[in-house]
Amino acid sequence: MIDVDDTSPETRTDEVEGDSDEVVPFVLGGRVRITGRGVVALAAVLAFALIPVRGLLRAPGSSMEEGFMLVFPRLVQQGEVPNVDFLHLYGPGSLEVLAGWYWIFGYTLEAERAFGLLQNLGIIVALYVLARPWGRTAAVLCGVVASLLTMTPIGLAALAWHGAVALVLWATVFAIRARHTESWRSWAAAGVLAGFGMSFRPDIVVAASAMLLVAGWATRRSAWKPVVVGGVVGLLPMWIHLVVAGPAAVIQGIITDPVIELRPGRELPSPPSFGEIDGALQAVAEGFPPAWPLPAPAANHQLFFWFFAVVAIAVAVPAGAWLLRRRHGSNDQIDALAIAGVFGLGILPQALQRPDSTHLAWVAMVSWPLLAAMITHVVSRRIPAIGRASVLSGGAVVLALMLVVSPFYTYRYYLLNTRVAVGDLPLPYLVERDGRKFWFGNPEVANALIAMIPDLEARSDPGDKLVVGTADLSRTVYSDVSIYFLFDELDPATYFIEMDPGLADAAGSGLAEDIEQADFVVLTNFWSGWLEPNTSVKRQSQEHNQAVADNFCLVGQYESNLLLLFERCEGGGGISGADVEGIYPQIPVPEELASTSR
Repeated sequence: MIDVDDTSPETRTDEVEGDSDEVVPFVLGGRVRITGRGVVALAAVLAFALIPVRGLLRAPGSSMEEGFMLVFPRLVQQGEVPNVDFLHLYGPGSLEVLAGWYWIFGYTLEAERAFGLLQNLGIIVALYVLARPWGRTAAVLCGVVASLLTMTPIGLAALAWHGAVALVLWATVFAIRARHTESWRSWAAAGVLAGFGMSFRPDIVVAASAMLLVAGWATRRSAWKPVVVGGVVGLLPMWIHLVVAGPAAVIQGIITDPVIELRPGRELPSPPSFGEIDGALQAVAEGFPPAWPLPAPAANHQLFFWFFAVVAIAVAVPAGAWLLRRRHGSNDQIDALAIAGVFGLGILPQALQRPDSTHLAWVAMVSWPLLAAMITHVVSRRIPAIGRASVLSGGAVVLALMLVVSPFYTYRYYLLNTRVAVGDLPLPYLVERDGRKFWFGNPEVANALIAMIPDLEARSDPGDKLVVGTADLSRTVYSDVSIYFLFDELDPATYFIEMDPGLADAAGSGLAEDIEQADFVVLTNFWSGWLEPNTSVKRQSQEHNQAVADNFCLVGQYESNLLLLFERCEGGGGISGADVEGIYPQIPVPEELASTSR
């Protein structure tokens, strides 16, 4: 698709031997031109990415993260403000865009996952375009690598990180292009896209800024003015949010809470433990792992080795490009690799602070396709005798590396969802109410929700206030926000729709006061086996449990207390003072969940 006419000698770059097509790639300044071979190449990448989509559309969702990407934009539609009316640890951009998306396409899980698919494809196609200077074949293989790393960690959940990475990768494309065209429009486009990406995830600011600084270095025409103006325009959602929410609320919600307050309860050892899986969600998933036909290291060993590979490659791509530039002089391909590699290095803290498979993939999905391009570049010049086979070298090496260090977290989930897509495996467990669907991987969890739904329906009226939380509210390790999505007519009664350790469960957080104003409380033991080597294992304030005991009566318990439904009642449950600390720990933890907590 993105092929170009060769319009200027200054913009020509050497094609990899054996894959020359007499055109200048878009990223290096060429004009867009549709050709048959370009269409076939891009179609091959998209086909590979789309093969498991039918399975991913019906895959189990993350009950909190995907849940709040459904619920939060809905609240924005209703006029509520992030960081004022509900906790949101990221920027306003993704919520505003999804609010508009749901207004057009409907408030459904399918609409949310369609948007998530577009974000994923934005990343994959951007990396294909960035790899295009090494030829179509090499770019297709880079796209395959990107697909395996992008489609697997969160499936099609429309999380803000994937949107931010997609936007900044396209900012990278336009920044590299601007170096060749000297076009202020391309510089401005890079600034707008980078700024908009920062409005999705403000913590990407360092990586985006470093990329733009390197791209603008030593250009013949000043890039700073159009980039800065574009960045200011792209950050428009953030400027509006600062005015509407107020600077204090924004700083608290986007900086203080995630960086200072939350970090001790969410960070994991870096590097990961060799002998066990540190992340609770990861451990639960590995309790019932999908089949994998080939010999492979244990899941915890893969995370350990993958961590070091992610760090090494994130550093190696920009460092290698710099060394090649010093040795051989300035080169369009290597300059492009250095600029994109700096962005890949800038997002490395995501892998360092919580090195589970999701965060490792979030870094690898940028650096590893770029490594494939770098290997192709080096091999084509150092071993010219292999000719056309050089275009296969980079992709082949990286795909083989993934098969060794991370097959469970890339190939295995791609295979799993592909098998579901073609009907070779049964679907997961669906919970549906009034057209709103959510998929779960555990039948007991799904059965508990299905049994609870008619009871809450019968007792509640539209506009009643609901709180959903953990069965022991002194350990708010996770929350099942998907329940708010299923009961859209009920109003979330708490600021802590998303619950995190050290925030919702802290003394004086305001959660107890929110509970006191609610009409119904749903507490789940889904996460009672949560065990991580951080402060999330510590019980915090009992005031939130006491608020439930003082104001609510238990009206239903489902699947051996896996889920509990409370309704406001006069005088509460009759439990007070020192006794409240013992209520919730006495609720049995299902044996299968407890056994997979590590």
